[in-house]
Amino acid sequence: MSSEKVAYVIDVDSGNLQSLQNAIEHIGYQVKYLTNGEELMDLIDNNNDPNTKLILPGVGNYGHFVKQVNEKGLREPILKYIASGKPLFGICVGLQTLLESSTEDNNVSEGLGYVEGLSLTKFKNSTKSVPHIGWNNTAGLYIQGIAKNEASEYELYGLNANQRYYFVHSYAAIIDDEKIEKLLSQGFNLSIGKYGDEKFVAAISKDNVFATQFHPEKSGKAGIKIIKSFLNGEKLTKLDAKPSEAPVKKNISGLTHRIIACLDVRTNDDGDLVVTKGDQYDVREKSTDGKSDVRNLGKPVELAENYYKQGADEVTFLNITSFKNCPLQDLPMLEVLKQSSKTVFVPLTVGGGIRDFKQPDGEVVSALKVAEMYFKSGADKVSIGSDAVYTAEQYYDDNEVPSGKSPIEMISKSYGNQAVVISVDPKRSYVADPKSMPFKCFKTKYPGPKGEEYCYYQVSVKGGREFSKKVGAFELVTCCEKLGAGEILLNCIDKDGAKNGYDLELVDFIKKSVNIPVIASSGAGKPEHFLEVFRETGVDAALGAGMFHREEYKVMDVKNYLDNSGYAVRFDIDG
Repeated sequence: MSSEKVAYVIDVDSGNLQSLQNAIEHIGYQVKYLTNGEELMDLIDNNNDPNTKLILPGVGNYGHFVKQVNEKGLREPILKYIASGKPLFGICVGLQTLLESSTEDNNVSEGLGYVEGLSLTKFKNSTKSVPHIGWNNTAGLYIQGIAKNEASEYELYGLNANQRYYFVHSYAAIIDDEKIEKLLSQGFNLSIGKYGDEKFVAAISKDNVFATQFHPEKSGKAGIKIIKSFLNGEKLTKLDAKPSEAPVKKNISGLTHRIIACLDVRTNDDGDLVVTKGDQYDVREKSTDGKSDVRNLGKPVELAENYYKQGADEVTFLNITSFKNCPLQDLPMLEVLKQSSKTVFVPLTVGGGIRDFKQPDGEVVSALKVAEMYFKSGADKVSIGSDAVYTAEQYYDDNEVPSGKSPIEMISKSYGNQAVVISVDPKRSYVADPKSMPFKCFKTKYPGPKGEEYCYYQVSVKGGREFSKKVGAFELVTCCEKLGAGEILLNCIDKDGAKNGYDLELVDFIKKSVNIPVIASSGAGKPEHFLEVFRETGVDAALGAGMFHREEYKVMDVKNYLDNSGYAVRFDIDG
C-alpha cells in the first residue's frame, strides 16, 4: 500500500473544488476525487486503511447539489460510509445536505437526514444583507463533556471560537436554545454563529462526522488549520492559554468590515499580462515622445499573493481586455486563477468575459460554461458587467418578465446567487426636473454646474466607452437582484483614480436600493476613506486598488486604522 497521505473528495460538479484541492495539497496530502456511488462503495468495501478521510464539499444551490448526489448514486453510499465509522468532513452545502431538508427553490428538498430535526430556511433580510457573505465568528461552542463556560478553551478540529471564518450562503440551519439542547442530547457538538438577530449552525460534529457551514479553504490560515486538524485526526485540543475576551467593535450584523484588493488585468503592447490602473479607465502612460504603453504595476499572481499575505479578505481580478481570438481553454485568466488559488486562501472573484463566448472555430460557448471553467480554475465568484446591462435592458423591454436564459439566471441557478456579482460602472448625470427622467433620481447635496438639484447615475458598458439609454444604476441593480445576483460591485467613473474618497451619495443610494451586499469601489486613496464609507453608508465591503498597487498603503494599514477606530476587521492567525 502506498505511504502517500490521501484525502478523498466527493465531486458532484458543484462549484470551485480547485481551492480545496490546493489547500489539501498545501498541507501535504494528495487528493483523489470520487464522482459516483460505485467509486465510493469501492472505497468502503476495499480500503482497509483506518486513516481514510473523506470530504463532502458543496457550493451554491442546495437543490442542484442534492439532485447531483442522487443522480450519481451517492446518497446511500455516503450514509454507509458514515456508518462505517471513518471520518467525514462536510463543507458548506456538504453540511446542509446532512440535514433533513431545505426550502430553497421554493421547494422542500430532502437531504440525507443524518442530523434529525434540523432543516434550512432563508435568512431574514429586514435588517441585514442576504446572502450572508463575509467573515463571521463561531463564538457559541458546545462540546460534549465540557462545561459551556470552558468550551472556548478548546479547539474542535482546529475551530477556534475567537477566530473569523468565511461564510457565503443565503440559507442556514436557523436554531434556538430548544433545538440546541435537543442536538446536544443526541450527542452532537455544535458551533453557533449569529447573523443579525438570527442564530445558526456554523459547525456540527458527532463521532466520525464533522461539518462546517463556512469554507475553511477560503478562511485564510485559520481555515487551513481546520482542514489540517481533520486530516491529521486532531479532534479536540486544549489551548495553551485561556483566550482573552475581545472588545466589542462596530460590525455589520456580526460580520467584519471586508477589505478587498482589486487587480485590473490586461495585456500590454508586448502581449504580457499585467496589473494596471488609470484615471477614469485610461490606463496608458503618457510620454513626451508621443508614445504610450499600458501602465504596468506588477504581475497579477504575485500581487494577489502579496495582498493575501497583507490580510486582504478577498481578491478580485477584473479582466479589462478582451483576449480576442483565443480559445476558451487557453484564456489567460484561467491560468491566473489556477496559480493564484495555490497560495491565496481567501475568496477570488473574476470579472470580464462572462458571456456567451465565440471560439475561433465559430463554436458558441454559453456564459454558464465560461463561468464553470472559471470556477474549476479557482474562482469563487464571477463578476458580470456589460452583459448585466444588456440583460436589464431586455428585462424592461419585456415588461419585467425574466427570460430564464440570461447569464445571471443560469449561473445563479446552478451555483447559487452568492456566486454572481454585478459590476456596475456608473457616471453621475445632473437633472433639473426629475419628473422628466425615466430613471430613478435623488436630490444631491452637491448641485450641478447649472444649479441642478437632482441627479441619477448612467451605467456604462464596454469599459466606460458607451452608456445605456434604457437603464440607470437603480434600474440595473434592482433588476439584477430579482434575476438572482448575490452581490453588487459598485464602481464610479467620476471617482476612478481620483484618490479623494468614494462617492458616498452613490454608495448610500445603491445600498438602500437592494437587499444584497454592496461593495464600494473607486476613489480610495487612504485608510480614512474606508472608515468614511463604512461609517456613512453601512456598505458591506470596500475595495482598494491603486493605493495598494503603488504601495502608498498596505492592506493591513487600512485594517489597523479601522480597528483602532473601533470597527471590526479580520486578523489572520498561523495555520
